[in-house]
Amino acid sequence: MIREATPSDYPAILAINLESEHFLAPLDLAQLTHLHGMSDRLRVVDLEGEVAAFLIVLREGAAYDSPNYRFFAARQDTFLYVDRIVVAVGHQGEGWGGALYGELFEHARRQGVPRVTCEVDAVPPNEASHRFHARFGFREIGRQWVADGRKQVSLQEAPVGPAE
Repeated sequence: MIREATPSDYPAILAINLESEHFLAPLDLAQLTHLHGMSDRLRVVDLEGEVAAFLIVLREGAAYDSPNYRFFAARQDTFLYVDRIVVAVGHQGEGWGGALYGELFEHARRQGVPRVTCEVDAVPPNEASHRFHARFGFREIGRQWVADGRKQVSLQEAPVGPAE
């Protein structure tokens, strides 16, 4: 089941983030608490009490200092920004990332938000993430170097489309 995260989920979220940290920015408890406070959504996949995946999303206007978020904030009036979507290694390939994105895009339609934005590692490449995001209509609108020049990201957006 997909539900809003609570502070009791934080240890599992941090553990899942750590498993895939080579693709992500590090995350500690203080950062997660701060992100949750400013987020539009912090959703988890709860499998009978086990957190199998999570999604952190922010709206425009958040006081977030991420260079990737700032890229979109400088160019878009209305958007949802995916800070990270992560599936636990033991649950990858089960469709939870797609389920989280399906719910996110429906939320965006209900809110009248025209686009969802994110970044995907380009150098070094994260091919699985590129394929995943392409399935949801994401396309590159820019690139930038981050992490003190150790990583280049593809900045992407996907149109949401009208509510059904």
